[in-house]
Amino acid sequence: EDEEIVAEIMGRRFFPDVIAYKAWEGFHFAGHEIRITEATDCYGAVVWPLALVLCYFLETNSKQCNLVDKNVIEIGAGTGLVSIVASLLGAFVTATDLPELLGNLQHNVLQNTKQKCKHQPCVKELSWGIDLEKNFPRSSCHFDYIMAADVVYHHPFLDELLLTFDHLCKDDTVILWAMKFRLENENQFVNRFQTLFDLEMISNFPSLNIALYKAMRKGRMKA
Repeated sequence: EDEEIVAEIMGRRFFPDVIAYKAWEGFHFAGHEIRITEATDCYGAVVWPLALVLCYFLETNSKQCNLVDKNVIEIGAGTGLVSIVASLLGAFVTATDLPELLGNLQHNVLQNTKQKCKHQPCVKELSWGIDLEKNFPRSSCHFDYIMAADVVYHHPFLDELLLTFDHLCKDDTVILWAMKFRLENENQFVNRFQTLFDLEMISNFPSLNIALYKAMRKGRMKA
C-alpha cells in the first residue's frame, strides 16, 4: 500500500518535453498544472519529495482539512509548491523563506496563482528566530495552519526553528509537518518539539523514510 501511494504521489510530477532556458518541473495538484522554476545551486530552490507528500495530503483530505478562507503560513517554503497548492485550495497563504530565496519563490507563486486563486498569496521574509515579534506580532498574526516540509535536517538552526514554531502557533493553530528522518539530530528535535506540542502521525511512507505529522499546542489536540 505504501509503495502504491508513493507511486501515485510521485506520478504528480512531470518534466518538460524540451530543454528550457530555465530549469523547471511540472506538477499536477488541485486540478492545475503547476510549473516550478528551480535553482540547482541551492537546497531551498529545489522541490524535494516531502513537498509532494504534503501537497498530496492537502488535496486528498480537503474535506477534513478544509483550507477555504483559512489563514496559512508556510515556513521554509523554498520553491513554493506547498504554498501554491494551499492557495489553489482556497487558503490565504503567506509563503516565507530566507531573503536570498524570495525572488524565485515570488516568481513561482505569482506564475501559478495569478487569477487562479480566491486569495492571492503573499511572499514574506522569515529568518527563523530573528525579529519574530517585529515581523509577525502575536497580537495581530493568527494562523489557522502552519505548514512545513523538510525543514528539519542537519543544520545549526534547530533551536531557532523550534522558537519560530512556538511564536507562530496559537492555541487553535494546526501544524502540518512533513519530515524525513536522516540523522540522530532529527530524532532529538522531535523529542524537543514534543515538550511544547502534541504530535500525531497522520501518514507514514517507510519506502521514502518520510512521515507526515499533525501537531497542536500541548493539551489542545482533542479540544
